[in-house]
Amino acid sequence: MKINEMTREDFEKVPRRKNFMAPVPKFRSLVIIPTDEEHDSGYLCMAFVAVSKDDEPIVWIPGCSDVLNINGIGGYGDWRSCSIPKMIPPIAWSIDCLPKSGYLRLFCGQDLTCGDSLSNFEVYATGVRS
Repeated sequence: MKINEMTREDFEKVPRRKNFMAPVPKFRSLVIIPTDEEHDSGYLCMAFVAVSKDDEPIVWIPGCSDVLNINGIGGYGDWRSCSIPKMIPPIAWSIDCLPKSGYLRLFCGQDLTCGDSLSNFEVYATGVRS
């Protein structure tokens, strides 16, 4: 089923990530799902659904995240295995609102990857357009 056709109930049926460290396959967009769970910060937590380039859900990413860091903390991309880059290529991030569920979808025209689903959830553009 395509995410544009999915209701909130349909999203609840998406298979869950087994644990917060389990790898998530590359995906094309990310659906942001607010939860009723309150974070220690006082803000509400979010869950996420990774979506394929065909607009089909891949996996529900639960977590205790009250923050979504677009292109990582600071926006520097995935620099965990090297140093912080001096120059960051432009990335055309966009957010729209899905018609049936009302959830927000984040995308940028590139494949995406993500970090662990802890307090700060990080999503990264890979630089690959598929």
